[in-house]
Amino acid sequence: MIRFNSAPLTGREAAYMQEAMANGKLCGDGPFTKKCSEWMKENFKVNQCFLTTSCTHALEMAAYLCDIQPGDEVIMPSYTFVSTADAFVLRGAKIVFVDIRPETMNIDERLIEDAITEKTKAIVVVHYAGVACAMDEIMAIAKKHALKVVEDAAQGVYAWYKGKALGTIGDFGCYSFHETKNYTMGEGGALLFDDMQYRERAEILREKGTDRSKFFRGQIDKYTWVDYGSSYLPSDLNAAYLYAQLEMAKEINDRRMAIYHYYDEHFENLEKEGAICRPFVPDYAVHNAHMYYLKLKDLDTRTAFIDYMKEKGVMAVFHYIPLHTSTAGKRFGRFHGEDVYTTRESERLVRLPMFYNLTDEQVQYVTEAVLSFQGF
Repeated sequence: MIRFNSAPLTGREAAYMQEAMANGKLCGDGPFTKKCSEWMKENFKVNQCFLTTSCTHALEMAAYLCDIQPGDEVIMPSYTFVSTADAFVLRGAKIVFVDIRPETMNIDERLIEDAITEKTKAIVVVHYAGVACAMDEIMAIAKKHALKVVEDAAQGVYAWYKGKALGTIGDFGCYSFHETKNYTMGEGGALLFDDMQYRERAEILREKGTDRSKFFRGQIDKYTWVDYGSSYLPSDLNAAYLYAQLEMAKEINDRRMAIYHYYDEHFENLEKEGAICRPFVPDYAVHNAHMYYLKLKDLDTRTAFIDYMKEKGVMAVFHYIPLHTSTAGKRFGRFHGEDVYTTRESERLVRLPMFYNLTDEQVQYVTEAVLSFQGF
């Protein structure tokens, strides 16, 4: 069976993890944690980067730093992972879902302003498949209405919008380094921001509500509990695994792009025949080949396709069930306007195997299996 995903291996991970063990500091903010943060600050041109235990926790930190209060409203797409909403629900917010653009599966920026009320506090964008949302328009809306913008860039590491790294455009950006992502530490994430006014609060929040970071820097002689916080620091062992991949970020990206382009070229005729839709990337975006998906005719066709691929020894999977249709989505949120595309497009989309260590022979086999499906 060709797996849908496998965590990347560069060959350096074990040596770096052994080095982390030899350092004698496996807890948070060890040498490799700092190396990862500095790498991202330098390569993504952002002032602050805090490595976290997950993108979920990075989003929770962002919700806190946005000062989300009970009763506030937060606008976001329904086509996203549950963590995007959960982080704000935990602060007592009401989630306002709006429809997506069918071509990118991203939030439709043209629908955001109509969803704004006097209770709206933030807009959360999700860069689906590492393809940027229309950030200029979204940032203009946020500025007009004095709203915060949080980028859920879980899938957007090493992807760009008009030359800017995803996660560095809004007030806060959140990355994922889960094992399903382009670069991984098993479980992990990062919070990015430019405005230095949030640095101290972010440090305290991440250090369980204490000022321990100041203590470690020698700025105070003892640390204490000073504010709300939680344990958001990853182990340095995890960071050591991640750093091996960040060092080879371009090589990993190039390999994924080669797989993406192979799929894309070989499925071009299927799209011309009207059997499928391939991924669409706007001119303003440089994606990171986080995934390769096809959109089929409808849900029944997708179900038949997944079953067929399984018979051929290939794992193909669908993605999110729209949040507004879930039990919790109905309890904690509401859909503003009409669901024209969110549900329809989510039922058509299927993802093909895509990971760094996928071999040329496996890519070719997957492609041939897709082309042999007779049910389009």
